[in-house]
Amino acid sequence: MQEQQPSRTALGAAAYRAAHQHHDAGRIFYDPLARVVLGLDADRIIAELANDPASDPLRLFIAARSRFAEDCLAAAAEGGIRQAVVLGAGLDTMALRQPNADVGVRIYEVDHPATQQWKRNRLAEAGLTAPANVAYVGVDFEKDDLASALAMAGFRKDMPAFFTWLGVVPYLHRDAVITTLRTIADARNSEIVFDYTEPLENYSEVARARLSAVAEKAASIGEPWLTFFDPAEISELLRGLGFSRQEDLGLAEIEVKYLGVSPGDAKKRPGPHVLHAVQ
Repeated sequence: MQEQQPSRTALGAAAYRAAHQHHDAGRIFYDPLARVVLGLDADRIIAELANDPASDPLRLFIAARSRFAEDCLAAAAEGGIRQAVVLGAGLDTMALRQPNADVGVRIYEVDHPATQQWKRNRLAEAGLTAPANVAYVGVDFEKDDLASALAMAGFRKDMPAFFTWLGVVPYLHRDAVITTLRTIADARNSEIVFDYTEPLENYSEVARARLSAVAEKAASIGEPWLTFFDPAEISELLRGLGFSRQEDLGLAEIEVKYLGVSPGDAKKRPGPHVLHAVQ
């Protein structure tokens, strides 16, 4: 991302969540604040996305990954976890909606300082205030020590924790991704939900050309795709870090889980994945 500027991809993800509320009636993921945090240009942004049929798959994937992450967090909170860390929070609204407030979950929002400050300014303009159980932690994943920053904010790595990390992994160098996963694994009995994208060579020629165009657009705004994982590769990496239980949803699994497609009709194909890993 550009220094001193909010992440454009974080803004785009928020726009897709808001468009999902408008275009799909929030059927996968209901977020009444998604439009609010977009600001004065919300209607224009949503209209552009809703009127572009090519945006449908990405909009539904972004809705599904948020739904999956919050469903997994709800189950973890029911099981006793009281720390939730939102890595690369962007304009995520979970800390404002407080879906697990009844059990006292402490939330740590972690993001690049520039994006984080921009978000907090936007919330203030919209008259929204983060509850007292939310801590903001400024971190550049490529440069800063995540563990130290979380500890300074009161995070306890000797207590179970749940991490979400959505829309970030492709934009980091591989070493930064692995370092972050190791930091998460150091937290006792941790869980994580994150998304990743398969290598371009996994796709058909037509799909590869389409995806390359999306990647080129991201690079043109200073946020290139840097890291890809094959499903077998990321599974082995996580097992090596102690994450013995994993649920990996590709496009076919998402169609079955959230779109009502029967397992026999869901076609396995390369694409983005959202993965839940538990120690």
